[in-house]
Amino acid sequence: MALTQKEIEHIALLARLDLSNEEKEKCANELSAILDYIDQLQEVNTSGVSYEYQVEGLVNVLDHDEVVVCDEDTRMRILAAMPDRAGDLLRVKGIFS
Repeated sequence: MALTQKEIEHIALLARLDLSNEEKEKCANELSAILDYIDQLQEVNTSGVSYEYQVEGLVNVLDHDEVVVCDEDTRMRILAAMPDRAGDLLRVKGIFS
């Protein structure tokens, strides 16, 4: 299923993407290939296949933090290798603005 230039521009507008002509052409080819693959999947005979899903009994699996003690020399080398730090803490960019 080949997407038209107008369809690609509409998708880019919905996704708030500013695409160059080359990017539009690349997206048209890639999205068309994806849609062709989906068409192939539609041809698969799934009659007689039971649905398998789990809606209850799910449990979060938590991993426990483990403190690993190292000698002072190793600790200082690790701190020295940090690109940006505040005291003994690694400073990273904020996730939420």
